[in-house]
This record gives sequence, structure tokens and C-alpha cells, in this order.
Amino acid sequence: MASFLFALLLVFAASLGGRDQWLVARFSDALGQSLPLLLTAMASAALLAGVMAWVGAGFAAQLPARAAQMLVAFALALAAAELTWPVKSAAPQEPTRSLGAFAIVLAARQVGDAARFAVFALAAQASLPATAALGGALGGAGAIALGWTLGGEGLARWPLPIIRRVLAAGLLVAAIITGLGARYGA
Repeated sequence: MASFLFALLLVFAASLGGRDQWLVARFSDALGQSLPLLLTAMASAALLAGVMAWVGAGFAAQLPARAAQMLVAFALALAAAELTWPVKSAAPQEPTRSLGAFAIVLAARQVGDAARFAVFALAAQASLPATAALGGALGGAGAIALGWTLGGEGLARWPLPIIRRVLAAGLLVAAIITGLGARYGA
């Protein structure tokens, strides 16, 4: 249950102001708040959370306990680094009306973002990785729905760069503590 809640909250927070949320917000502005757009974006977030949880748990199962813990530390550090990367949220010039093309572009932005690295890390550490996948899917879907609802102008009112940097600092501290625990701890 803890991995579900941690994944839910961490993925939601890490997705705030992320490239995927901005993309959905911009397309929501350009194409209108259509339900198929929202469902496609939520399905992409859920699918990639499941894939990253499966990969994280698979890697961790093949490693000794301390090496798996170090893997978690590296994943958290990568998530922190991604959160510090500036997000450029230009409006699409000629947005396509193809949900398939939109899903591919969205999935490409999600595959290496902080939220999915967090799901990877939590699933690698969890005794039940499916709970981390479910929490990550719901957290990612919630952040997508927020972007879809607010649109680009609504998201621009939030202090998203500050939120992302504060979260990055917290994840970096967690990565250091986890790495030191793997290196020197029990």
C-alpha cells in the first residue's frame, strides 16, 4: 500500500509542469477539451507507468539487494536531473487531429521523464511492483487531467519551475541517502 501512495503522490508532483502535461494543455487549447484527447493521454500515462514498473521490477529482481538499492538511487537521481531540465512549452503550430500521432509524441515525451523514473525506482524497491504501477498510472493520469482542464494559460499561472526545482532537490537528497544506504548500510 505504501508504494501505491508514494507512486501516486510522487508521480503527480513530478508531472506538474512536465513536458507531457504541457503538451496535453497546449493540445487542449488548440483542439478543445475533447474526451478522446483526454482518454488517449491518460492511457499513455497509465501504459508507460506499467511498462516502467515492469522494467524496474525486472531489473531489480536480477540484482543482489544492495545493487538493486543502488539502481533505485540512480533512478531517483535521473528523475531529479530531469526535473531541473528547462521545459519549453511552445504552442503547436498546426496540431494534428490524429490521436495516434498525438499518442506517439506524448509517449516519447513521457518515456524519459521524472515521473516514469520515479515509477521505475518505486517498483524496483517495492515488494509488490503492481501497486507502484497502479499508483503511478493514477498519479500520471491526474496530472494529465489537470493540464487538460487548465490549458496552457491556466498552467502558466502556477509557479511550476519552482515546484519542479524543489521536488528535484528532494529527489536528489533521496537518491544520495538511498545510494549511501546501499554502499554503507545494511
